[in-house]
Amino acid sequence: MGIRIQRAEQGDRGLVVAVMEEAFHHDPVSNWVFPDEAHRLAVHGKFLGVFVDVALAEGRIDVAEDGAAVALWLPVPAGAPEEEDPTPALMRQTADPDNERCELVGRLTGTVHPHDRAHAYLLMIGVVPGRWGEGIGTELVRAELERCDRDGLPAYLEASSARSRTLYERLGFRCLEPTVQLPDGPTMWPMWREPQAG
Repeated sequence: MGIRIQRAEQGDRGLVVAVMEEAFHHDPVSNWVFPDEAHRLAVHGKFLGVFVDVALAEGRIDVAEDGAAVALWLPVPAGAPEEEDPTPALMRQTADPDNERCELVGRLTGTVHPHDRAHAYLLMIGVVPGRWGEGIGTELVRAELERCDRDGLPAYLEASSARSRTLYERLGFRCLEPTVQLPDGPTMWPMWREPQAG
């Protein structure tokens, strides 16, 4: 397919958040965190904005040139973190302080995140719904996976739906155990991809 990819800068924050909000508005995990749709419309962008800010500060955000898709990547070093990740608490504080699910989703995914080897972490990827099925998301992820392969670096993510899990399996990711079962909610699948020889 071949899409042009550019790296987001701080001035692109609004675009990235807008794409993520549209892409994840009906995602099973977002629906679990914010079950009331009107409330979700009010706070979802703030919630996703925390991820965007972390990726802008500590990683990289790739944007399809036409703005239809974004991918948030973080480099993760080997070894368990020395301090507790402040991001889950910040997600709750920023978006919806009375909603413990804002924080719980980050804490539960954090407990299964592997730290024995350095890797590239696909924090989130979003494609605007009107462009689903065109292969844009696959191309966006594949560009980083090619870099991972050249550098001998594994990649990791959590799939938030069975549909996305299938897409990632086609890109060489395999499910890890245990899965993340959100209380009275959907399953998330931790997935790992070893670097592949060219």
